[in-house]
Amino acid sequence: MTAHVLLIDCPDEKGLVYRITKTLYESDFNVLKNDEYVDNSSNHFFMRTEFAGEGDSNVILKKLQEALPDTANIRLNPQKKKDIVLLVTKEHHCLGDLLIRYAYDELNANILAVISNHNVLQPLVAKFGIPFHYISHLHKTREEHEEMVLKALKIYEPEYLVLAKYMRILNASFVSHYSNRIINIHHSFLPAFIGANPYKQAFNRGVKIIGATAHFVNDDLDEGPIIEQSVIEVNHRQSWKEMAKAGRDVEKIVLSRALKLVFQDRVFIHGNKTIIF
Repeated sequence: MTAHVLLIDCPDEKGLVYRITKTLYESDFNVLKNDEYVDNSSNHFFMRTEFAGEGDSNVILKKLQEALPDTANIRLNPQKKKDIVLLVTKEHHCLGDLLIRYAYDELNANILAVISNHNVLQPLVAKFGIPFHYISHLHKTREEHEEMVLKALKIYEPEYLVLAKYMRILNASFVSHYSNRIINIHHSFLPAFIGANPYKQAFNRGVKIIGATAHFVNDDLDEGPIIEQSVIEVNHRQSWKEMAKAGRDVEKIVLSRALKLVFQDRVFIHGNKTIIF
C-alpha cells in the first residue's frame, strides 16, 4: 500500500476532523496516525494525518478540496525522502554530520549536491561521492553570485536548501525562489553578540548558557520561523574556544533534529512561528 502524509490548515470550524476522516474512509484509505491542534489566538486549525491505501492520490485530493472550506490549505505528500542541496562556506561540523547521517541512511533525504563559495570543503564532500560546486563570491556583486548559485540549483531542482553554516546573507529575491524551503542553523546568542567571534564576546560577558537555533529563512535576517532549539550550560573554567567547540556540537544536533521534523512533514508555518507535530 502507498503511504501518504496529509497536512491541512484553515480557520477552525465544527466538523473538520469528521469531514477529513470520513473522506479518507469512503475512499478506502486507512488512517495510521492523526494529530490536530487549534491555535486559539488565531482560531486556526492544523491537522497532520498519515494514511495508506491503493487509491488515487489526485482523486482523494480533489475530494478533500470539495469537502473542506475554500480557505483550507491542503498538502498531500507521499512518504519518501526529500531531495536537498546543502550550502556551505568553510566550517565542516554541520556538513560532516549531515554527510555521515546521509551515508548511513539516517537523514530521510537525498543530498543531491553541495554548493560553496569556498573550495575548502571539497575534499570532504568528495569522500561521499556527492557533486560539489565551487562558486566563488570574489569580485562579484551579491546579486551576480546568487544568480550563479540559482543556475547551479536548477540542475537539481531540490525540495529544500540547507544552509549548513553558509556564511552569506541571502537577498529577498533569492529567498523567493525557495519560500519556506530554506533551513538555517546558527548560535542562539542573537540578537546579542552580533558579528565576528560571538563565542569570544559571550565569554567576555560571562554567559552561562549557550545554544543553537534552526529556522526557516525569510526576508528578515535570522528572524524566520523557528523549528528547533537547544542549550547547554557552560562556566568560567571554559575558554571561549572550548565554548565554541561545545556550541558547534549543539548546532549539529539542533540542525539534524530540525531536518528530521521538516523531512517527515511535521512542520506547519503559521505567520512567523511553527506548529510542529
